[in-house]
Amino acid sequence: MNPGFLFLITSVLCSVTVAILLKLARRFDIDIRQAIAVNYVIAALACWLLLGANLSALDNTGTPWGVLIALGILLPTVFVAMGRAVRHVGIVRSDAAQRLSVFIPVVAAFLFFGDTLTARKGAAIALGLIALLCLLAKTRKPAPETDTAGTSPVPVWVWPLAVWLGYGVIDVLFKQVAKSGTAFGNGLLLAFLLAGVVIFGYLLITRVRWRSRDCLAGVVLGVMNFANIYTYIRAHQNLPNDPAVVFSTMNIGVIAVGTLAGAVLFKEHVSRLNVLGLILAVATIALMAPW
Repeated sequence: MNPGFLFLITSVLCSVTVAILLKLARRFDIDIRQAIAVNYVIAALACWLLLGANLSALDNTGTPWGVLIALGILLPTVFVAMGRAVRHVGIVRSDAAQRLSVFIPVVAAFLFFGDTLTARKGAAIALGLIALLCLLAKTRKPAPETDTAGTSPVPVWVWPLAVWLGYGVIDVLFKQVAKSGTAFGNGLLLAFLLAGVVIFGYLLITRVRWRSRDCLAGVVLGVMNFANIYTYIRAHQNLPNDPAVVFSTMNIGVIAVGTLAGAVLFKEHVSRLNVLGLILAVATIALMAPW
């Protein structure tokens, strides 16, 4: 088997594993905020050790500091939103919302990067919006919940919507980093470090009580999160002439495996409308792939 496929399969499994860890956090009374903070420390270390990232290489006028700072703020924010989404609406719809975020950079491509709107892309965007609405449909009317940070109750549909929007914007920002000529590993390292500073700063301000089990959960989360990103990059490197295969397999694979994990491991209920949303999500991704 081509090593690229092995990396791709590993990336899919790591992505779903991250969602499972976020789902288990509440069951084992894990403070997801602390876990996410430690996660960025581990991810930054792994980025430095495995990708040979070097911050000194960023010391030039062409470095997109604004974009990297925005990534540093958005990465932990969206990670928290993903944790809330998995908790309130389950792995199935949360993963699907994350994968559907791919059509945000598609829109950005012809609005900001000179791409041309085709009938297929237009159909994919319309289909993606319908899929998102189906996935966000509630199976029952839940009572609003107050999260561990003591914020005001919010409708549960806000979390998968935040995941969809957040990951889409992050993808656009990473494309901006690539466009600037900044080495991916260097930019990723700085983004991880900035994200860590943001969330550690927040935890210091709120005077959180640190616990060893939350930090240990963060170590596991960081390893799996970085492994997901690293193996995805390696899949593209090993399959340079097959971006459509990598793109489609990753997105469809995560939706399929995530659905299976949610139904089997956590007995998540998926309504007929949600199932329709999953089918439309797969169709959307297939339309967006550059066949």
